[in-house]
Amino acid sequence: MSIAAIVSASLTSSNIRSLPVTSPSSFHPTYSLKPSSFAFQLNTAKLTITSLLRNPSSRFSVLAMSVTAQENLSQTSFLDQRESGLLHFVKYQGLGNDFIMVNNLDSMDPKVTPEKAVNLCDRNFGIGADGVIFAMPGCNGTDYTMRIFNSDGSEPEMCGNGVRCFAKFISDLNNLNGKQSFTVHTGAGLIIPEIQPDGKVKVDMGEPVLKASDIPTNIPPNKDQSVVKAKIDVDGVNWDVTCVSMGNPHCVTFGIGNQNLVVDELNLADIGPKFEHHTLFPARTNTEFVQVFSHSHLKMRVWERGAGATLACGTGACAVVVAAILEGRSERSCTVDLPGGPLEIEWREDDNHVYMTGPAEVVFYGSVQL
Repeated sequence: MSIAAIVSASLTSSNIRSLPVTSPSSFHPTYSLKPSSFAFQLNTAKLTITSLLRNPSSRFSVLAMSVTAQENLSQTSFLDQRESGLLHFVKYQGLGNDFIMVNNLDSMDPKVTPEKAVNLCDRNFGIGADGVIFAMPGCNGTDYTMRIFNSDGSEPEMCGNGVRCFAKFISDLNNLNGKQSFTVHTGAGLIIPEIQPDGKVKVDMGEPVLKASDIPTNIPPNKDQSVVKAKIDVDGVNWDVTCVSMGNPHCVTFGIGNQNLVVDELNLADIGPKFEHHTLFPARTNTEFVQVFSHSHLKMRVWERGAGATLACGTGACAVVVAAILEGRSERSCTVDLPGGPLEIEWREDDNHVYMTGPAEVVFYGSVQL
């Protein structure tokens, strides 16, 4: 698989430098500048990268970049192109959790296989992303269907940051403005994202699942049918955990015994996989490590099932607030700090639904030859 990318990106700095060429050929990408924004706009310049994935030893860098201010440009015409063998995509990010978005509205079959998704998500020899998301026709009465392949090729039921990016992608595809909402079918059931007037996306994530067997976890329930502040042995250490499903499994921990976590001191790459692949989680698990600043302010780091350490996890932030409330550590509405930035999470008493609000922004447009 080789990349033939048509790239457009806005820049956060006006300091544009020429870089040396390390390949036999040169190219001149043009970027659309939109100051103080990651809302990248498509322009007419083309950046062609040949045989990058087929020949990993190939090395490319930019000879020169020219900057133009181009506004009111749409991705729609770009994504409507139908060159044979090319997959057009738009890369979005939600607090640094990044996804390759694919317009798959003409079919319920993904245009990319899980194996190719792994290659596309590779940050050295591919586009680089935490996953590939497909916008598909709706089913069961919904407006749209969302499917996602993780960077390891596995398919999760849902992704909170991903569904915010999905909502902005759909909004951009249809040139929608102002407050908009639509229904999305996911592996976790019905999800309803709503574009806010300020551009953020508020998502009704539905009701949390607390029954241990439905999460699923083999930890014996210790509060009705739920697992709340239960002790589990992970590599010889007894951790206190609360288990929640937001359509996908989460194991939330605030520390060991009476010790409060300082999450920045964790060796996440070491401890994360031990939770993910623990025998107590038959479907593996996402794991959130949480530090409490106040009853309305939490900080978390996440080890995502199938993706590893990421800058943000929307379903994880929702699970963290649910777990914090169950353990008596927080209010119903919280700011949750993630490495990529904050999310606003609310678990409402009136409908038992969890609501997540946060940003989703375009990174760049491109095409990849499959």
